[in-house]
Amino acid sequence: MKNITFSEQEYRDFCKYLEKKCGIILGDSKQYLLRSRLSPLLSRFKLVSMTELLQLVFTNCNSELSVAVLDAMTTNETLWFRDTYPFDVLANQLLPEVAASKRQIKMWSAASSSGQEPYSIAMIIQEKLGKKTGLLSNVQITATDISSSMLENCRKGVYDNLALSRGLSQERQRQFFEDAGTDRMKIKDTLKRMVTFKPLNLMGSYGKLGKFDIIFCRNVLIYFSPEIKSQVINKMAKSLNPKGYLLLGASESLTSLTDRFEMIRCNPGIIYKLK
Repeated sequence: MKNITFSEQEYRDFCKYLEKKCGIILGDSKQYLLRSRLSPLLSRFKLVSMTELLQLVFTNCNSELSVAVLDAMTTNETLWFRDTYPFDVLANQLLPEVAASKRQIKMWSAASSSGQEPYSIAMIIQEKLGKKTGLLSNVQITATDISSSMLENCRKGVYDNLALSRGLSQERQRQFFEDAGTDRMKIKDTLKRMVTFKPLNLMGSYGKLGKFDIIFCRNVLIYFSPEIKSQVINKMAKSLNPKGYLLLGASESLTSLTDRFEMIRCNPGIIYKLK
């Protein structure tokens, strides 16, 4: 019988550890999340208690376990075309503007989770630019996440019926997916080739990613402290081409975090343009 209990001090120590490693603030009442996310690792790593697991992580005695812990705590499933309006703005305003420059279009989906966001972006681009000769080959989508297991799943591009039902129309399923057996469907290679998945911790450097025209960083800042939010946003500002765009989650704002952006109301929704 595995012991999944832990002390209040161990919980506080883990919260500090998680914030230091990836910026996520767990809060005072998320003990249940710690138990549900980490308890499966006890059997996987042949450990008898949560206390043993936490001590190995704190002392960095098992790097594979440390990676698995971060994977477990940062993995979140998301929706296709989440909130709708960012993808409408992308299709009707941002893509025509950037494509008019007749140069390569570079986009970044930060914290791409299980892949729905970057693949949704790719679908919009296919729908908007697919009939314009040569433009699709000029589009590059980079998707990043801290979770290596999530990135591997994203690269496979296989989703079950439950995941497909969350925001994806039947028409788009027919257009962009093919049958993968056992109630699963797979992203078609023509779409998959548009997205490159890379590991990235938003607490680190973004320099190797290059410059982008549009960055999606949605529903990520809510997990960070104001100081880390400001650091992330200002690094993203440096990763944008002149007059590039930043799209945040519906409940997120740049207020008091940076003065590098101009706020643009899109009715509905808000986007930010680099000054």
